[in-house]
Amino acid sequence: MRSCVLAVDGGNTKTLALVATLDGQIRGYGRAGCGDIYHIPPGEQASAHEPAALGEIERAVEAALRQADCHPTDLEAAVFNMAGADWPEDFALLEAAMRARGYGQRLLVQNDALGVLHPACIGSTTNSGVSVICGTGAATGARGPDGRTWHSSHWQDSVQGAGHLGQQVLTAVFHAELGISPPTTLRERVLAYFDARSVEEVLHRLTARLPQEQETRPLSGLAAALLDEAEAGDGVARRLVRKHGSALGDFANVAAQRVGLEGQSFPLVLAGGVLRHPSPLLAEAIIARVHSRSPQAQPTRPRFEPVVGVLFSALELADQRIDEQLISRLLPTLPPASFFDTLG
Repeated sequence: MRSCVLAVDGGNTKTLALVATLDGQIRGYGRAGCGDIYHIPPGEQASAHEPAALGEIERAVEAALRQADCHPTDLEAAVFNMAGADWPEDFALLEAAMRARGYGQRLLVQNDALGVLHPACIGSTTNSGVSVICGTGAATGARGPDGRTWHSSHWQDSVQGAGHLGQQVLTAVFHAELGISPPTTLRERVLAYFDARSVEEVLHRLTARLPQEQETRPLSGLAAALLDEAEAGDGVARRLVRKHGSALGDFANVAAQRVGLEGQSFPLVLAGGVLRHPSPLLAEAIIARVHSRSPQAQPTRPRFEPVVGVLFSALELADQRIDEQLISRLLPTLPPASFFDTLG
């Protein structure tokens, strides 16, 4: 038997789990599907989806434990960084479910916007900052100098990630097809993505009543096309990206204000699959909005993926010190880059 810690980062596209020994070496990793207890497939009730989400979390954890040759009783500590950890009853549900599975003698559940703010993850000497996560969904979090935290949760339902961007792409293309708004090169990208001959065919598939006619490809897959076309100079795409970035920046400003960081110098951490796209336009729009109220905010890309920041927190929960020696042991044991992929 050896002592280990567990880190879990659960989102709408994927749930990632890492198991590491107390010296920081990752011994196992697992990946599963949506771990968000709020992610409700069409036609289902929220309560019916909770077991499915919990099952995906368990699947990722068990895969990591098997690879690490560890048992749940070996876990000294576990931190769960979860989309869907929004209200007190959500934390209670997730904590009870993970304790029932024996995942950690010490256990912490937090909102998924907070994991990336660990100082070792962002190369900072301070534990405070603001995070903007834009993946399949989106989340904004902050930790202040006094330890206060805030996360956007359902306040941010109107400004999300790749799925929301995909819907905006479709709206722009549909309106352009009717002559309501300007033409856009996004039209060709939408037709290619859905392998369709016309915009009307795309609309039909997305709204069809009969199951055999319905389109199943996720709208989130259009986010990369939007950023591609914006970078290439399409005016419609550029306006969409800038508007979305400004809206994400608004929530970052709220987060900074809520924890006493507004107007101060703080790390502004930009993370998530959408923000890993080569185009800088979305990030630039976020930064511009934040700088309008906090000119000294320091845009930062995380040194590690969010789940690694969660792992650092789990090691600290197990009374381990995060230093460069520990990080040097961790680096050669990181999973391959494909393990973390979200946005194609």
